[in-house]
Amino acid sequence: MTIKVALAGAGAFGIKHLDGIQNIDGVEVVSLISRDLAKTQEVADKYGIKHVTTELKDSLAIKEVDAVILCTPTQMHASQTIACLEAGKHVQVEIPLCDILADGEKVVALQKQTGLVAMCGHTRRFNPSHQYVHKKITAGEFNIQQMDVQTYFFRRTNMNALGQARSWTDHLLWHHAAHTVDLFAYQAGSPIVKANAIQGPIHKDLGIAMDMSIQLQAANGAICTLSLSFNNDGPLGTFFRYIGDTATYIARYDDLFNGKEEKIDVSKVDVSMNGIELQDREFFAAIQEGREPNASVAQVLPCYQVLHDLEQQLNAG
Repeated sequence: MTIKVALAGAGAFGIKHLDGIQNIDGVEVVSLISRDLAKTQEVADKYGIKHVTTELKDSLAIKEVDAVILCTPTQMHASQTIACLEAGKHVQVEIPLCDILADGEKVVALQKQTGLVAMCGHTRRFNPSHQYVHKKITAGEFNIQQMDVQTYFFRRTNMNALGQARSWTDHLLWHHAAHTVDLFAYQAGSPIVKANAIQGPIHKDLGIAMDMSIQLQAANGAICTLSLSFNNDGPLGTFFRYIGDTATYIARYDDLFNGKEEKIDVSKVDVSMNGIELQDREFFAAIQEGREPNASVAQVLPCYQVLHDLEQQLNAG
């Protein structure tokens, strides 16, 4: 049975999903939703998608749509995920699940009530580089002592990864820190029990902190230091250093190196080297197999509890 999908958000990340889905058998994108109808139609024509709209509710009304992938602005994630579940559709929402903890809790409660597959795009769980480390951990061959993570961008105006103007403002804590907070607990195999944060000045136009520093500790004693910046004039992205009892690993998206910067072959870790494609494969497999996916909304909710606590700490400061 072909899984019929609606995709909301035809921007930089939505296109990454469309590219990944082209490599997955038994899946067809039948509806594309985005705010600019002309640009959305251009993308739809390129990928052979027949239905185009600017309203999510139009796609949810299509009976043949089984599942929805949401690549929309952060502030819409929780409410749109709820709308998909209420419409009886499986849903994968891009990171972050929410930017208000109570909204994420509502999503998790509704997923439990409906029994539908609801997953959040915590891509780091699926990148071959991080999968390689995870397999070492689960085999008992490697234990994390410390993770040192740097998430750096040069983003002083409201632009996306394609250099296009955004309709919303990105956020270091609720978006970019979410990747690492979830990954640290997932890789440590232990919940986060201590978290501290400080931030730099608030940008006069964007209204957000452009620099942030976060410390985490898991119940098993492992620690994580995370530095984030929108001010870094250099390569974009995140650099992960895993310091463990038997090795050091450096992960850059889908690539992995040892502590001496010697490249490790991760091409056989999974069926693809594309973390977004692997994330989508997990979503569709969970639907077909009637099971909870890796990075289900319930699994990632503790990450948002930590982010909420950090936000309270920053606001108090």
